[in-house]
Amino acid sequence: MKALQLTRATVNAPPTVAKALLPIPSLKPGYALVQIHYASIQPSDRLNSQGGFPYTTFPRVPGRDYSGVVVDVADANAESWIGKSVYGTSGSTLGFSVDGTHAQYCLIPQAALVEKPTSLSHLQAATVGVPFTTAFMCLSRAQVNANDTVLVLGSNGAVGSAAVQMARVMGAKRVFTAARRDHSNTDIVLATEDIAFVLKNRIASLTNGKGVDVIVDTVGDLALMSAAMAQLAINGRYAWISAPKGDVDKSISLNVFQTYRKGLSLLGCNSLIPSVEEMAEQLRSINDWIDQGLLRAQDEKEFEMVTLDDAVEKGYGKTGKVVIGMS
Repeated sequence: MKALQLTRATVNAPPTVAKALLPIPSLKPGYALVQIHYASIQPSDRLNSQGGFPYTTFPRVPGRDYSGVVVDVADANAESWIGKSVYGTSGSTLGFSVDGTHAQYCLIPQAALVEKPTSLSHLQAATVGVPFTTAFMCLSRAQVNANDTVLVLGSNGAVGSAAVQMARVMGAKRVFTAARRDHSNTDIVLATEDIAFVLKNRIASLTNGKGVDVIVDTVGDLALMSAAMAQLAINGRYAWISAPKGDVDKSISLNVFQTYRKGLSLLGCNSLIPSVEEMAEQLRSINDWIDQGLLRAQDEKEFEMVTLDDAVEKGYGKTGKVVIGMS
């Protein structure tokens, strides 16, 4: 089969990603063989190809999100899966310690198989995994309810836009959006050097001085994080998914007095902690919302589709929304 593969010449050398011709994976108990139709290239895939995750083992087929069709199963009691369209995402192993989805075939644990929503095309389904499960993790851990006002920082991004939709589906009283560029009537535009001033005044205006109950931060900017945390209401919850990249200071100053006085909860949300089976359970939790039209995946036209032959140069070698077509 055609695949992409990460290799590393020495333990301390940076990895390289290249096209490879590999054997189709052999079935083993508890697993299904999935023919991959599409696999998106997530930012974490690109970071993985640059050596950004110390627990990645080599050589390794990268890739987290996918859609495809089950072509074989190891266990007779799972034969009903054969021929079904499925989709999924990685969790802590797929693409890191076991071969991932940037290949024509991939072994997926039978317990992690999730039937693709009929409302999604295969290409769309391949783009849902990381963004939607990450948003679901943030909002679930923050225990969003009907009394909450929610602020999403980075609301124009893949995770941010999913979080905006999901917070509304979960019944949040109000959902506010914040981004560096205005998009579809963004509530707070952060394109200014004085972020703290903008947030304080805008949130005070939007909430009558109360503050917001939940903040989902998808940006990873320390100045923004410090400014936003100060705008939480009593018993507020702050969930974030990112931090500054590279060899820079990743610490912020925390007023522990105000934090405990207001009863705040700080929730770091890492989609690489759960297992692939746990991530599958999260996808199952949102499948009905997708099929009911309550959650919408991004349109196919928003992605550039590349072949496996071109995926290194046109996918890993650039930024942007890219999906690999395996046929």
